[in-house]
Amino acid sequence: MAFGDGDAVVSEEPASFQTFGCNVRSADPATPDRLTPDVVIQRRGAETFDLVAPDGKKIKIWGFVDSALPLAQQKPTYPSPMMRVTKGQVVHTTLTTAKGPHTIHHHGIEPTTANDGVGHVSFEVGDKYTYQWQPQHAGTYFYHCHRNTVLHFELGMFGMLIVDPPQTADGLKRLHEKSATFDPVYDVEKIWVADDMDPRWHAIGDHDAGLCGMDVGLNRFDPKYFLLTGVFNNKTMTDARTMINARVGQRILVRLTNASYSTLRVTLGCDAVWASCDGHGMGLNPWCDPVEIRAGTPFLVSAAQRYDLILRPPRAGTYPAKMEFLHWITGKVHNNGLGVVHTKVVVS
Repeated sequence: MAFGDGDAVVSEEPASFQTFGCNVRSADPATPDRLTPDVVIQRRGAETFDLVAPDGKKIKIWGFVDSALPLAQQKPTYPSPMMRVTKGQVVHTTLTTAKGPHTIHHHGIEPTTANDGVGHVSFEVGDKYTYQWQPQHAGTYFYHCHRNTVLHFELGMFGMLIVDPPQTADGLKRLHEKSATFDPVYDVEKIWVADDMDPRWHAIGDHDAGLCGMDVGLNRFDPKYFLLTGVFNNKTMTDARTMINARVGQRILVRLTNASYSTLRVTLGCDAVWASCDGHGMGLNPWCDPVEIRAGTPFLVSAAQRYDLILRPPRAGTYPAKMEFLHWITGKVHNNGLGVVHTKVVVS
């Protein structure tokens, strides 16, 4: 496979398992059918840093940085910096590889194959490539590296991707467009990214470990640490990144993403409306209405799923939220029952 200038793509070698599975082409072609963008996003990866766990151990994190920022501000975070665009915009995401090759896959978006960031069916970025995409649905998504995906995602090469609906004349904030029966208006927004970490995986230094059948132990995932939006579970009750503050009468949008390799069991202390799933608004189609979730009723969120929930607590008070990380086979809470994150919604 070889990429020429502009739109031309010329095949020079036969497809094989090795081509698509192990020896994926690293390339830096011109963006096919390139348009003038409405939004330009820049990312560089992988950049590494240590996250200090509650027990004092250092966990190696790989991530993307926003390379459009001044150099002194280009520091990797966990999760990686958020992307936020508006439905219908033409977006260019330029990836520059620091320790490559890598890709960026805008999860849930549907661009052309060359711009999908799935190296096994196109290419991996050797030095630099600009992905072109145009979101068609408002909602909650995420982006991540799709080279050796299982390992690179666990190591932190992902970030949130929010698509807002176009602004309306009333100036109200909405999750997505309103329908004849449902208007997803909100006043307060919070992003909850649930994740679990197996420190053994984070000690692997080889970007290609396990990629082509090598046994490096990726068949066993035994998480010891549990986080919410980058905060370890010993601080999620008080950290501003995880707890919610609102006033009586305000509608709270929670963008809940399961970035763990566990099934997430969530229990909220107030009623909620499940308004969108995986970037698709419920209520926009006659066969998929919003779902009422009553306080104290647990619900499950699978790995990589996004639930957009609108909460409207009835009165002042503190409303708990609990997330339990369940083993995908046994259904038991990980780490001998300690795999739980607690936070709260404080309404005044």
